Amino acid sequence: MPKIGMEPIRRKALINAAIEAIHARGSYDVTMSEIAREAGVSTALAHHYFGSKDQLLLATMRHLLNELGDDIVAALEAAETPRQRITGIIRANFGSDQFRPATISAWLTFYVKAQGSGPARRVLSVYARRLRSNLCHALKQITDRDSAKRIAEGTAAMIDGLYLRHALLDSDPDREAAIRLTEDYVDAQLTTGAPR
Repeated sequence: MPKIGMEPIRRKALINAAIEAIHARGSYDVTMSEIAREAGVSTALAHHYFGSKDQLLLATMRHLLNELGDDIVAALEAAETPRQRITGIIRANFGSDQFRPATISAWLTFYVKAQGSGPARRVLSVYARRLRSNLCHALKQITDRDSAKRIAEGTAAMIDGLYLRHALLDSDPDREAAIRLTEDYVDAQLTTGAPR
C-alpha cells in the first residue's frame, strides 16, 4: 500500500530527475528508465505518475515555468517603480534555480522539442507571451507604446540568447553578468527611445 502524501514528493523527484537526466545526456533522448533511476524509483512508478516520457517532460516544462512565474510575481510585488519591475523580471529569469547548467540544458532541449510538438510549443508560447506582456506593461509606463513593444521584444531575445550562449560554454553561467548585460540593453534603449 502506498504511503499517503508520497505522490507529490515522487512527482517532484521525477521532474528534478528529468532535468538532471536531460543535462547528463545532452538531449531530449533520455529514457523513462534513465529518469526513474536518477529519481531512485522504478520505471513502472514513473509511468504510473506521468504515463509517458513526453508527459513527464511536459510536466517538467510546466514546473519550471511555474517556478519562474512565482519568482516574477514576487519580484513585481516587491518593485515600487516601473523600472524596478523590469529589473525584477530580468533578475527572476536569471534566478539561481533557473540559470544553472542543468536547467539551461533542459530549457534548450524543450525549445528544440517545441519545434515538432504542439503541446510543448503551446507551453513555451505561454512563457513568451507572459514575458513580453510583463515587460511591456512596465515599459509603457516609462516610454511610448511602440518603443515599449520593441524594447520588450529585444529584452526577451537577450534573455533567450544568453541562455543559449551559456549552454555552449564549459563554465558555470554567470547570472550577475547576464543580468548586467540585459539591464545595459534596457537602459540603452530607454535612453535612445522616446520617453514620456
